[in-house]
Amino acid sequence: MSPGLQIRGGSKVYPGTQALKSVDFDLHMGAVNVLVGENGAGKSTMMKVIAGVEQLTSGEILMDGRPVHFSGPDDARRHGIGIVFQELNLFPNLSVAENIFLGRERTRAGIDIDTAAQRRETRALIARLEQDIDPDTPVGDLRVGQQQIVEIARSLAQDARILILDEPTSALSAAEVEILFRVIDDLRRQGVGIVYISHRLEELLRIGDHITVLRDGRITGARPMEGVDLPWIVRSMIGEASKDYAKSDDHPFGPEVFRAEDVCLPRPGGMAVDHVSLTLRAGEILGLYGLMGAGRSEFLECVIGRHPHAGGRLFVDGRPLRHRSVAGRIAQGIALIPEDRKNDGLVQILSIRENMSLSSLGAVSTGLHMDLAAERRVVRDFVRRLTVKIASMENPVSSLSGGNQQKVVIGKALMTRPRVLLMDEPSRGIDIGAKAEVFRTMRDLAAQGLGILFVTSDLEELMALSDRIVVMSNGRVTGRFERRDATETDIVAASAKGHAVHAREPAA
Repeated sequence: MSPGLQIRGGSKVYPGTQALKSVDFDLHMGAVNVLVGENGAGKSTMMKVIAGVEQLTSGEILMDGRPVHFSGPDDARRHGIGIVFQELNLFPNLSVAENIFLGRERTRAGIDIDTAAQRRETRALIARLEQDIDPDTPVGDLRVGQQQIVEIARSLAQDARILILDEPTSALSAAEVEILFRVIDDLRRQGVGIVYISHRLEELLRIGDHITVLRDGRITGARPMEGVDLPWIVRSMIGEASKDYAKSDDHPFGPEVFRAEDVCLPRPGGMAVDHVSLTLRAGEILGLYGLMGAGRSEFLECVIGRHPHAGGRLFVDGRPLRHRSVAGRIAQGIALIPEDRKNDGLVQILSIRENMSLSSLGAVSTGLHMDLAAERRVVRDFVRRLTVKIASMENPVSSLSGGNQQKVVIGKALMTRPRVLLMDEPSRGIDIGAKAEVFRTMRDLAAQGLGILFVTSDLEELMALSDRIVVMSNGRVTGRFERRDATETDIVAASAKGHAVHAREPAA
């Protein structure tokens, strides 16, 4: 497994920061090269350099031992390099087939687009990923996990020699992850060199052949995977020997702070959310678990008011939620941290300060005018509390790493001073250090009396954080567990059923 691509002495300087510092990197062909590091360590920058999106400030790239220079992504693609970015790059108004072949359309004699051929090839690619997605479906109608499948299919369509996968499983169910791993094994046997970036360290141990660890723009470890274990990876990343999700001491729960009764959301052919009822007490963290398509995210969307036609009754502190708009729900004490931070949680062209205060402008305004000094004080306080790594509050939020963008979204929600905090996959795309900080924050907020309802696909997170657990499948609640009684086996079994099991939730 020889290096097909190498970086020698690679440095990348941005105004005010150096993202890569004299990096030497070997990408082995016919192997899975796993790349790890905290958010801001330089992983995405290095992959953008390989994919031609960015150019090195100094140093060189070699392919098959010869120096190369990629003037842009198209140039890198011509050299056989494909990339699936963590932040999805799809056109929601175009179909699945149109997205997969965008810029590489199949044509009849170079005259017009052969849509039938594109549909056929799309069906074959989607079937290879063991999915059932209609090639004519607009991408905007798909859930985030399905969109990620389309991104992967688009990269497979390019027949790349080198394929970069940046957090490819962050929105996938456990079953879809297994499918992806089978595809990766197939590509490895074909001699494709794969770069695999993930914050799920157990995945890296399972699938990797070589590992490279980045920290503050420098490589702190590079070796074959034989003999590598989690403590070695963590020490190389952050100098700590263990993963800490920071459970606080148990604290007494207060009275019921939120109640949902028979929440329903119709969709063509059935119900996305089917008569879901649950309660949440002040100071409690309630974990909502299920596979993709279970209706978890749709339930949170109903609570925050994104579906005004949804049925059912909602209460905060015993008072019914009358407002059906998102702004009205926020005003009544509900806040949501969405699954898709890029499209639903942030305005990429605005600054970090403007994004964080966007949902609570009234709190930093006097009469008709904003109090900019007060806004800066409040934002600075949340940046400090959430340990957001920034050079300046005035930098665009798009300049931050994925994990730090997620922290800005969390800060924006907390600035509304909610009674109930909804968190949809709060650790998606966050590194081990940032994850521990976010989870400590969740426990601290719960100890202060905030009720937290969070969706996760990670069983370890679910078991570590939840005071109670609700499982959903096919839009319905199929399991309720006290944390002390819950086992991973029972939870997984409940997520695969269509009828309620182990109903142990106490009466509110």
